[in-house]
Amino acid sequence: MYTAGLILLLLLLFIYCGLILQYRQWFLRLHVFKTRTEVRPHHFFSIIIPARNESDCIESCLHAILQQNYPPHLYEIIVINDHSTDDTGNKVMALQTRYPQIKLINLADYPDFQHINSYKKKALEMAIGQSSGEWIVTTDADCISPDNWLRILDQYIQQSGKVFVAAPVMFTHKGGFLSLFQLLDFLSLQGITAAAVSAGYHTMCNGANLAYRKDVFVSVNGFQGIDDLASGDDMLLMYKIKQQYPEGLGYLFHPDTIVSTQPMSGWKTFINQRIRWASKAERYQDKQVFRILLLVYLLNAALFIWLPISWWMTGNILQWVGLVLIKTLIELGFMIPVSRFYGKSNTLIYFPFMQPMHIVYTVVAGWLGKFGTYQWKGRTVR
Repeated sequence: MYTAGLILLLLLLFIYCGLILQYRQWFLRLHVFKTRTEVRPHHFFSIIIPARNESDCIESCLHAILQQNYPPHLYEIIVINDHSTDDTGNKVMALQTRYPQIKLINLADYPDFQHINSYKKKALEMAIGQSSGEWIVTTDADCISPDNWLRILDQYIQQSGKVFVAAPVMFTHKGGFLSLFQLLDFLSLQGITAAAVSAGYHTMCNGANLAYRKDVFVSVNGFQGIDDLASGDDMLLMYKIKQQYPEGLGYLFHPDTIVSTQPMSGWKTFINQRIRWASKAERYQDKQVFRILLLVYLLNAALFIWLPISWWMTGNILQWVGLVLIKTLIELGFMIPVSRFYGKSNTLIYFPFMQPMHIVYTVVAGWLGKFGTYQWKGRTVR
């Protein structure tokens, strides 16, 4: 039994390492998108920002967009106030008086949407219905966009002809173990996203930095069929669009389009965020994504279980440490070029020390994402 278990664990580790090496190869093939000074701004963007109790962040988010190196008449900002109990709405209204391109929608004004499971998808859908732009751009209320974000996005659309564009996102580092852990974990996810989407292997993206043509959203019936799930307004939509536009997905690889966002401030909100992300796993119709998530979960669960087994059967954990070391070294080979692109190379020194915590959190969040509920923005979500 012990030998069979070890062989199974080694097989999972071998497949996983092969996958990470493939991601590394794809990532190294990426080239930074080249902008051209002679290209004039062309597209009108509707930037949509769902916001619930974001009083501390919303003004910074909006000011960053208003400072874009892009003509103000070629974008609008639509904030959807999702039943905030703070003064998020008031702060947006105050900015409206100075910046006419800002629009505010209050979900509380629509009583039909008081008892639904996916407030964010409904907010996005409503805003898209009232938008004027040919392109929808989504971000979050706690995000900060760089000055050339829209200009580079516009050029990429003009040159690539893509109808759905994923772009990079990164956590800011506030100091402390939890902040660093989130940054390194998210860094790996973003690296995989860039590699996989650019290679056309599977669909991954983050709604904090996303763009798609409005008519394409309408042609796939928006969130219909996935609107019962609280999460998935990004990846599940991306897969729907891929079915009708298989060559229409693109990844904008440029450091000046990295949108920064805030890490979770405490362990409870961090775990709830990861449970929310994990809760949509079984709904992925992209079987490649589901298989990869299953492989990652099985490997981490096996390592989690093997630690006490290894101690009980051999009296030491050297074998377990060796297996984790192999996993860590392969991942580091991938993380080095990814961290270089994001300007986070100095954080990799801590990466090996995060492995035990990462194994535990992956197992816990994955299990609760399937069988539990979670709290998000003051709501209990199933």
